[in-house]
Amino acid sequence: MRRTVRFDEATRALLRDGYTLFVEPTAHHILKTGVQESIDAADKPAATVGSLRRGEGGLARFATSLAEAWVQGAPVDWAAFFEGTDARPTDLPGYAFRRKRYWRKVPTVGGGVPDLGQTGIEHPLLAAAVETAEADRHVLTGRLSLHTQPWLADHEALGTVLLPGTAFVELAVYAGDRAGCATLEELTLHAPLVLPERGGVSVQVLLDAPDASGARVVGIHSRADGDDQPWTRHATGTLSARPAQDTGDRQTDLAQWPPAGAEPIDLDGAYERLFGQGYAYGPVFQGLTAAWRRGDELFAEVTLPEHAHGDARTFGLHPALLDATLHTELVAAGGDGEGRTVLPFSWSGVRLHAVGATALRVRLVRDSHGHTTLNATDPSGNPVLDVDSVAARAVSAGQLHGAARRRGVPYRLTWSQQPLEATGPVPPHHRPSSTASTTGRRSQTPCMYGSSRPRTRTPTFRTPSAPRPTALCTSYRPGSERTGTPTRAWSSSPTAPWR
Repeated sequence: MRRTVRFDEATRALLRDGYTLFVEPTAHHILKTGVQESIDAADKPAATVGSLRRGEGGLARFATSLAEAWVQGAPVDWAAFFEGTDARPTDLPGYAFRRKRYWRKVPTVGGGVPDLGQTGIEHPLLAAAVETAEADRHVLTGRLSLHTQPWLADHEALGTVLLPGTAFVELAVYAGDRAGCATLEELTLHAPLVLPERGGVSVQVLLDAPDASGARVVGIHSRADGDDQPWTRHATGTLSARPAQDTGDRQTDLAQWPPAGAEPIDLDGAYERLFGQGYAYGPVFQGLTAAWRRGDELFAEVTLPEHAHGDARTFGLHPALLDATLHTELVAAGGDGEGRTVLPFSWSGVRLHAVGATALRVRLVRDSHGHTTLNATDPSGNPVLDVDSVAARAVSAGQLHGAARRRGVPYRLTWSQQPLEATGPVPPHHRPSSTASTTGRRSQTPCMYGSSRPRTRTPTFRTPSAPRPTALCTSYRPGSERTGTPTRAWSSSPTAPWR
C-alpha cells in the first residue's frame, strides 16, 4: 500500500451525497466500526448493517441481515424472497402490543449477606455475623465442607475426618476479638465435629452478653445439611477482656535458637509412626520439621506448606500450624506414652499476639497433671501465642464412629469374614495379585470379583441363604504356578457406618 486509503474521506463524501445505508458484504465485519465512527462524526441519519458472519453463512443469517437492512429503510422484495413458501403478509394491530407474563413470580431473595440483615466477615471458616438488638449477644455463622475447605481432609484420626480442636480455638478467639475479648480463658470440647465426605455442616459461634467483669460465655455448635437435622454442641468456654500480654520470661529461650543445651529429637519416619497410632495427617498438617528436648522442656519448629500460606493470612493462627505444635509431644513420647490415640479437649489462658504466621518456634512443658504449657514465636523471636494449659484425652474409634453415625454419614462398605467351602482351585486369571485397602496401602490379599466368563469355579458359602456379596477377598495356600486353594474369605456389602 503506497498511498493513504482515505477511507474516512470517502465515507463522508457518500454521506454528503445522501447515502444513508452502508452494507458490508464480508463475513468479518471489520469496516462497520470505521463507517459508524464517520457517521457519528458527521452527525448524519445513516446506519450500517452486515450480511453474513463467520460461522453463520446460512439462509437464516442472510434473512436476518435483510430484515436489519429493511428496518433501516432499504427496499427489500419480500415477495420474491418468500416465493414458493406459505408465507403471507399479516397486518399489524392498530394498538400497542400488550404483554402478559405467564411465569409465576418468584419472591426476591437477598443477593448477599447485607440483604439478609447480616454483616459479612472475612474468615476461612465463617461467613457472616449478627449482633442481636438486645442483650449485646453475637452470632457468627459459616459452613464447613471438604469441598470448600479441602485442607480439612488432612486431619484424620482413627479413620474419621475431624475438625481439629485447634480450629475450635481459632473460632473462639476470632469471635472474642470481634467482641473486645482478647483472652480465651478456657475452652472445653464436648463432642467431635465429624466432617462428611459429601455435603457439609453449618456452624454457629454464639457469644452471650458480657457479665459484670466483661467476660462472655462462648459456645460452638454445628448441624449437618438439612433443616431437620439437630444441632450439636461441640465446645463451650469463657472469653475475657483481660489484655493478651505476652509472657516475656517464657519467650526468652525462643530468642536463642536452637535452645542452649537442648538435644535434637530424631524425626525420621515420625509421621509414619503416628499413622500407626491412629493419626492420619495429610500434607497441610505435617508441619513438624525439627524438635529438641531439654529436661522436661520440648522445643520445635513447625511450618505450613507454601500452598497454605494464602489461607494463613486470613486466620488468626492457622489451625494446622497450631495443631502441628502439639505433634511434638506425640512424637517425643510415642503418642501419649501408652500407645493410645489422644486429642486435645481442654484449653485455658489462650492469648494471640500476632496473626497470619506461617512458621513458629515452640516451647512446650508438661506438668505432673498432664497439662501442657505452650509458648510460640515467629522465626524472629517475636511472640505469637501463649497457652497456659492444654489437656488431651484418649479417644477410641467407637467414640468417633458414633459421632459420625449420629451425624448421618452415608452408608459405607464394611468387610466381614465368612466361612467357605472351595469347589476347586480358582484359575489364576481370577486372582489379582493385590488389592487396595481402605487405608490407602496395598494389601497382598488377592481379590476376586464377579465375572460373566463361563466355567469360573468360585468358593461357595456354607450358608446358602446369605446374600450374594458384591466382592470377595480370599487368602490362598501356596499351590502350583497356575492354581491356588482358598482358605479364608471376606465378603463386602453396604452396611450402616461404624457398625
